[in-house]
Amino acid sequence: MTAFIGRREFITLLGGAAAAWPLAARAQQPAMPVIGYFSGRSPEAEAPILAAFRRGLEETGYLAGQNIAIEFRFSDGRDDQLPALAAELVRRRVAVLVTTDRPSALAAKAATATIPIVFASGLDAVEIGLVASLNRPGGNATGVNIFTTELGPKRLELLRQVVPNAGTIAFLVNPNTATAGRQVNELQTAAAALGQQILVLNAGSEKEIDATIVERRVAAVLYAASLLFQVRQEQLIALAARHSIPAMYEWREFVTAGGLMSYSTNRAEAFRQVGIYTGRVLNGANPAHLPVMQSIRFEFVINLKTAKALGIQISGDLLSLADEVIE
Repeated sequence: MTAFIGRREFITLLGGAAAAWPLAARAQQPAMPVIGYFSGRSPEAEAPILAAFRRGLEETGYLAGQNIAIEFRFSDGRDDQLPALAAELVRRRVAVLVTTDRPSALAAKAATATIPIVFASGLDAVEIGLVASLNRPGGNATGVNIFTTELGPKRLELLRQVVPNAGTIAFLVNPNTATAGRQVNELQTAAAALGQQILVLNAGSEKEIDATIVERRVAAVLYAASLLFQVRQEQLIALAARHSIPAMYEWREFVTAGGLMSYSTNRAEAFRQVGIYTGRVLNGANPAHLPVMQSIRFEFVINLKTAKALGIQISGDLLSLADEVIE
């Protein structure tokens, strides 16, 4: 469990501020409610999500270190650690559990039926058993459904506009992800409709990622949705660059870090809503009565600097579809 115990950079300032208070003043302060925040990502991969979450939390009147404390746990892409993280936060008797991906949401739901849970999930919350219905969740959980795995066919469609005459496009999948089979089936169906040949490559570890495209004659690569891939962002970007092939990624952070393109839900808006719901629960709202929100805003991001380095000309039509162009 050393991967998360020693990596709590996010609460360093909170501890420092508390240490600076006079002992007498601290004795008079009521105990602040504590949010248990845990994720299947790494602290680095979580940073953009956390920033959006904090904004939503502040909109409801809560500021970390002033009237709320946050306990962080991260599994660094290792889903098997999530049940232990959830159990630890339940023992801590936090006021609310905040989970920012499907595996951590399921771990939280299995760990407690009483502590309120605010989740973000990349799969339908009813289908995976987090809530009874979207409008009336029931139980102790509510949150936001985020489209992730379903967007593979759209990503393929956009990638083909960059390589319209591609012989083979590689689809890199983490076979350890619960949705791997679904993602492969959906992409193969979409590829067949487009007349596009797809090569499915499995990569369930850091070593396997680097070995996937070696000596493969592919025109482009599409990365599947996976927490492991988010944690290994730099490695995936370097893999495509090393083989000089265009790549489509899941989230905009890959593109701002040097990847070519991404198409995804607008995470800033989705996780701002997670923060708002967390604040509402802290203010006394019952999760059973807060409808599960659906993410409806999407963003297509292109990095023109990367395109130039790859010798790729992005058409004006494709650029006109982009929500953000990095130059």
